[in-house]
Amino acid sequence: MAVPTPHLRVDLGRLRANVRRVAEHAALARVSLRPHVKTHKSIEIARLQLVSGARGITVATVGEAEAFVRLGCTDVFLAYPVWVDDTRASRLRDLAEVARVAIGVDSVAGAANTGRHLGGTGIEVLVEIDSGHHRTGVAPEQAGLVAQAARRAGLHVRGIFTFPGHGYAPGAGAAVAAAEAHALRTAQAAVEATGLPVHVVSGGSTPTLTDSLSHTRAYRDEGDSTEIEMRPGVYVFGDAQQWELGSCAPADIALTARATVISHAGGRLVLDTGSKVLGADRAAYASGFGRLLHHPKARIVSLSEHHAVVEPAGRRLPRLGTQVDVVPNHVCAAVNLADVLWVEEAGGLRPWPVTARGLNT
Repeated sequence: MAVPTPHLRVDLGRLRANVRRVAEHAALARVSLRPHVKTHKSIEIARLQLVSGARGITVATVGEAEAFVRLGCTDVFLAYPVWVDDTRASRLRDLAEVARVAIGVDSVAGAANTGRHLGGTGIEVLVEIDSGHHRTGVAPEQAGLVAQAARRAGLHVRGIFTFPGHGYAPGAGAAVAAAEAHALRTAQAAVEATGLPVHVVSGGSTPTLTDSLSHTRAYRDEGDSTEIEMRPGVYVFGDAQQWELGSCAPADIALTARATVISHAGGRLVLDTGSKVLGADRAAYASGFGRLLHHPKARIVSLSEHHAVVEPAGRRLPRLGTQVDVVPNHVCAAVNLADVLWVEEAGGLRPWPVTARGLNT
């Protein structure tokens, strides 16, 4: 099947290998895997992850939870300190009728508000702590106060969670994973000091995963039997950020944007893709707005809505009309813009709908 460019294309063999590899590493470390499906938003990929041993799934929005539960996922964690209102409460109660549902809280006020809307419904909460990313989350030492507030509000406290997002920096993975482990232990002790049990300790990200699993092994060696889960997302596909951080190799990258060379203006390549396909994210450490998978020294130096301008690495330019594979900087943002992923296997293409397309509330 000939699919017009630009489109997002998935190498199914690489995707399966990535899913299998991380599942095996988690099993060896005696860690539960709860992958973040906001990366792919695809029920097909979620099913691959669950069949490979994932404990459940992580979502970013109530809408994502609804989409995946509707298609058979039965254990969902909304890893976000949701401010619950009447509408969200109704939606969450409906979900809890057919699935195990947990959400995040990160303040005494948030716990009280969640309890007013959802106390006694069976929906569980995890207390979010700040392990250094400084986005959301309570200080680890204060986790017990939030857990107590949640319990008083009629909520069942499952455990604690964090996101080590500051691991998205060159060379930061080991130190960030160590800080994450320390913060989680501190928070666990703070909650347990109130008399409440901690059933689950949840963390992890793709760039810190290997180091986080190493800390988990030490945790286990000390005899702690608390369930530990990791919530990586990008590992299924890889992207240019992970490539430049060293979290994946080019041979691991399973999703690219297929584009056509449309111009050689100014001695550069111009491709028929842009921010409306790739997203416009560019981290401070990124060397461009994306990479070309088979031309690793080339860089996308500018993006318009429908143009990607590439600084080539040499004098020989791919001919006009040539198709190339672009690695987006941030694959989650690219998938969020797509209606369908074109999956490549045995030389053929088939469409996988982006199940949670546009479900950002």
